[in-house]
Amino acid sequence: MIDSHCHLADEAFETDLAAVVGRARDVGVAEALCVLDATNAAEARRAVEVEAAWPSVGFAVGVHPHQAGRFEGRLEEVAPTLRAAIETRPGTRAVGEIGLDYHYDFAPRAVQREVFRRQIAVARELGRPIVIHTREADEDTFALLEAPEAAGVRGVFHCFTGGPATATRALALGFHLSFSGIVTFRNADAIREAAALVPDDRLLVETDAPYLAPVPHRGRRNEPAWVAAVVDRLAALRGVSSDDLAGRSAATYRALFGTPGTG
Repeated sequence: MIDSHCHLADEAFETDLAAVVGRARDVGVAEALCVLDATNAAEARRAVEVEAAWPSVGFAVGVHPHQAGRFEGRLEEVAPTLRAAIETRPGTRAVGEIGLDYHYDFAPRAVQREVFRRQIAVARELGRPIVIHTREADEDTFALLEAPEAAGVRGVFHCFTGGPATATRALALGFHLSFSGIVTFRNADAIREAAALVPDDRLLVETDAPYLAPVPHRGRRNEPAWVAAVVDRLAALRGVSSDDLAGRSAATYRALFGTPGTG
């Protein structure tokens, strides 16, 4: 199994990182993609400890839409900030998570869009896939991904929460979809419908730890070991064994993000 999206450098894991990694390995999680905020120096320092504890971990670095407001009035600094964060973090395999969040609106929407657009350009320049965060902003997200300057950019809609129509639109653009513990929630029928139609070579699994713990752990701090619950639910939904789904999603992950030592 591979946890394709988690935040192991978050302060939530500061006191027991080794135990968290140990539990993941014990249940067969071979790798994980650790997502870093390009504007957070403390997180960058903790990433060194993550890599020491789990050498096969990969990294994604980007400016989250919640942090986009930092660049209001100085948008020309987005690309240099992102490039510098990537250059100083060995093992960076992707740009992310980046995108739009119109639910919380922690940053002005116009600024979010421009920060997202500029990061897509950096990813295209560097040949890196992107990890997309979109919440209540699908139309603007797709508009930016469908723009000519985004042509050829690959990536994943992380923690996918749309229905079949949105999934079909993302797949038509060549993107992958990643499903989190939300797929185990009782009221997630539309998400499960979407998960059922994703081809094997576009399907990823994740925890988004420390957030969104799956059933039966809901309400607790999430961790990579619990990606197994996501695998089990998706396997049952798709009529395959958990081992089969874990293996196929791991192969899909490596095809998109590479293997340890790349990036």
